[in-house]
Amino acid sequence: MSQDTVVAKRYARALFEVAVEEKKTLEVEEELKALVSALASNTDLQRFISTPKISGEDKLAVLKQALEGKLSMVVINTLKLLVERGRMNILSDLLDSYVKIEGKSLSLADATVYSTYELDEREKKAVAEEFGTLSGRKIRVTNIIDKSLLGGLKVVIGDTLYDGSLAGKLERLEKSFNDKHRR
Repeated sequence: MSQDTVVAKRYARALFEVAVEEKKTLEVEEELKALVSALASNTDLQRFISTPKISGEDKLAVLKQALEGKLSMVVINTLKLLVERGRMNILSDLLDSYVKIEGKSLSLADATVYSTYELDEREKKAVAEEFGTLSGRKIRVTNIIDKSLLGGLKVVIGDTLYDGSLAGKLERLEKSFNDKHRR
């Protein structure tokens, strides 16, 4: 585990504790995701933040101006600490650690559901309920359209893949036939 990952976990733990106190855990997660995404998609801002010759105060002033009213004070204060301490490079790791801490604490799990078409809210809810029962956690579904699937679903929760795709079923059926014929 890298030093940055260890540091990111500490920041994430502290941020989560403050978010719990303010009853904003999910809001903070969404804000962090938006912030990481915004920074990742803006190369000029990345260059600006990573330039050592620009003072922390100037970096913070630009970030505050750009983010004013868009982020809670909890996230802005964390951002301020990261800028002041030259730790903006850990923001993505901080988000990952925060999501893990939040998931454990609130019994949440994120499921990535691969399907041939966009699932509607009813279908997402059904998947969340079924896999929530299976995993003993509250499931948040992210749907990704995968045209390479013939049909069915693939669901990934953490490190576990639940392959209910037609190709997966055919593969298991073929393996079953081959196993029987080898005996």
